[in-house]
Amino acid sequence: MTFRTISQEPLQLAPLIDAVSHPAAGAVVTFVGLVRDHSEGLPITLLEYHAYEQMAETELRAVVAEVEQEIEGTRVAAAHRIGELQIGDRAVVCAASAPHRGAAFRACQLLIDRIKERVPIWKREHGPDGPYWVGWK
Repeated sequence: MTFRTISQEPLQLAPLIDAVSHPAAGAVVTFVGLVRDHSEGLPITLLEYHAYEQMAETELRAVVAEVEQEIEGTRVAAAHRIGELQIGDRAVVCAASAPHRGAAFRACQLLIDRIKERVPIWKREHGPDGPYWVGWK
């Protein structure tokens, strides 16, 4: 069962673990990306994630399929939150399973790296100088 979603609701890790778990999986690795209180040495008070949801879902689906195809025996799942997030909120959650831990770790890292590189989700940080788009400061 493949699980991937873009959501405005708080993210839960358990559904992703359930989605990748199966009898042949000897390892499940997870990644949880949290909203931190700083960026580039400046305080952050709030974070906004924006996306064209249909396009982001399509690309997330492609990333999930690629990782599963590239690392044999893996299942991966991911969810990314959009909207206003507070410090400590989960921004992205990923899970990967494989027969052995090495492949599960590789798949989870590849999954989050590709999500960050390719899924069209834009981040707007709120700091002491007001809000700004990350990458456009």
